[in-house]
Amino acid sequence: MVKFELSAKGMLLIGAAALAAWAVVQVWAVVILVIVAFIFMAALLPYLEWLVRKGVPRAGAVAIILVAVLAIIGGLFSAVIPAIVEEFGSIRDDLPQDAQRLEEFLQNFGIDVELSDRAQEIDWGEIISGRVAVDYGQRVVFGILSAGTVIVLTAYLLNDAPKMKAYLFRFLPHAREAEADQVIEALGRVVGGYIRGQIITSVLISAFTLVVLLAAGVPNALGFAILAGFADVIPLVGAFIAIIPVTFAAFRESSAQAIGVLVALLFYQQLEDRYIVPRVYGSTLGLQPMVVLLAVLVGGELLGIPGILLALPAAAALKVGIDFFLDRRDPTNALSPIMPDSEVLAPDDEVTRAKPSRRSRLRFGRGGRAPRE
Repeated sequence: MVKFELSAKGMLLIGAAALAAWAVVQVWAVVILVIVAFIFMAALLPYLEWLVRKGVPRAGAVAIILVAVLAIIGGLFSAVIPAIVEEFGSIRDDLPQDAQRLEEFLQNFGIDVELSDRAQEIDWGEIISGRVAVDYGQRVVFGILSAGTVIVLTAYLLNDAPKMKAYLFRFLPHAREAEADQVIEALGRVVGGYIRGQIITSVLISAFTLVVLLAAGVPNALGFAILAGFADVIPLVGAFIAIIPVTFAAFRESSAQAIGVLVALLFYQQLEDRYIVPRVYGSTLGLQPMVVLLAVLVGGELLGIPGILLALPAAAALKVGIDFFLDRRDPTNALSPIMPDSEVLAPDDEVTRAKPSRRSRLRFGRGGRAPRE
């Protein structure tokens, strides 16, 4: 026999928690946008603080950073969109011939498929008009509005970061401020370092793809290279996804070019997984491959594409919290919150170099403010 007793205060707390959970579910789309804005804030904050230390007013530094980011993104899309439109028009006009060539190519390997007939049966008017066009148009509009919302939220978060931190500390005992400050710094370095590291890997795969496509004589090489960089953002399978449109574009030129491009990009994919990624991220994430795989699968199942993109920074942030909890339980253990010696692709100066290293940094104390060295 089990007996439960709840006080009136306990019932109110349970009711408030249930109401809060219901409210979060109802506005989940907005919550996702806020989370994305916090992630971008963590990635851009080191540059903002660097500009502020150089004497730039905080509002002006925020404007400089956002204008620079928007200019870069606008330039990338201006190179990708015309290439995609041109390639789509070429595919629509030449699909039966390309399908016939692909049939003949596969027959050399004993694979017999009927592609040319099916290609001729495709009704392009139905695909690019009517309800499908309206549906994709709505998605584009929603994506643009969501991106604008994230930009505005990121600007506010960057500008008000010190005020938000001070407001948060009002709810904490004075003895816990040092611990909270260390956790916040660790979260910022982990999440921001992941985003900045992803930028590095995307730039590298774009540069490699551009060189390969130019050497193979594939049209719209710059657009496909940038598209490969965007695809690389997807964890685990992004590099493979980047291979598909590039190889197909090369196949439209010749099967030999397609094979050469495919082999080169598969080689780079192995190089990225085994050499580039571990050295770019270093100990920033500190996640085991199995944890990465499970995080991506769970994120995709719960939230789809946004969940896949947010899975790794969320898992890394969760690991920071777990390490902090374990340190609090037993300060003598070997675990400590992730705190890289240097931030990936972040500006470095006397302030950041003056911070204690991982070996010299004391772990969280059990009783409150970390002792001074």
